[in-house]
Amino acid sequence: MPTLQRAIRGRQQTIEQTVERLPQGVRRLAVQLRTRYSVEQLWQVLTDYEGLSNFIPNLSQSTLLERTGNRVTLSQVGSQQLVLGLKFSAEVQLELTEHRPEGFLQFRMIKGDFRRFEGAWRLQSVPDETLMLYELTVQGCLGMPIGLIEQRLRQDLSANLLAVESEAERRFA
Repeated sequence: MPTLQRAIRGRQQTIEQTVERLPQGVRRLAVQLRTRYSVEQLWQVLTDYEGLSNFIPNLSQSTLLERTGNRVTLSQVGSQQLVLGLKFSAEVQLELTEHRPEGFLQFRMIKGDFRRFEGAWRLQSVPDETLMLYELTVQGCLGMPIGLIEQRLRQDLSANLLAVESEAERRFA
């Protein structure tokens, strides 16, 4: 996994990232980071569905539509500035399945602006820290410039992990 080094509040943060290019414009991305926050603390941040747009960059809206047991339906809108002043916006309705004992939050698009959008958050306790992993498989609709989207997703997924960690720090430090 390639690594990105970021200094966060005086400490060095390493984010590992992979991108896999699959047929028909499908991309599988994974990013991970090690953090001092517990699985429980990170879980509280990740499952604050109505509050996600307050701290996840480029997520302009996150609305909880339904909860039945460990299944959740969300509506989310993402929006960002691309190169040359172009603005990209996408809406998805996601079904999430919470596997709290395993620290596993799985999601898949049930309708939206992509042909495919699915993945998972995984939280795992390791000695003295927690490993936070975000995996996403995405396939744009016809006409979406997948190379440009891939480039933005690489940046955004890392930013999302850092945003979750920063929110945990804000809440629990």
